[in-house]
Amino acid sequence: MVAVQAVVAMLVALAFWFAQGKPEALAAAIGGGAVALGSLVLALRSLPGTPKSAGWSLSRMVSGLLLKWFVVLGTLYVAMAKLNLPPLPLIVGLVASAMFATFLTLNSKA
Repeated sequence: MVAVQAVVAMLVALAFWFAQGKPEALAAAIGGGAVALGSLVLALRSLPGTPKSAGWSLSRMVSGLLLKWFVVLGTLYVAMAKLNLPPLPLIVGLVASAMFATFLTLNSKA
């Protein structure tokens, strides 16, 4: 899922680069990359190598989800407030990476 999100983010960034320019492409890449990085953090936190109790697994999943949202929202804040990147390509990259990757991996057997 993380690899698919990264590929979708790069495709959206390329589309913005050819359509509008480099700042928009950078914003789209950062938006999509934030989702991919957040998903990676979630996976590393919530999928340990050894199985434990249900309560322990649930707490790891919830803490991983919180960490994912801290990564995504923190990246959006830095991109818009500190780097002054355009917000529309940033949001498009984020949504495309999250939604299209989900649709592309929905029927996968792996």
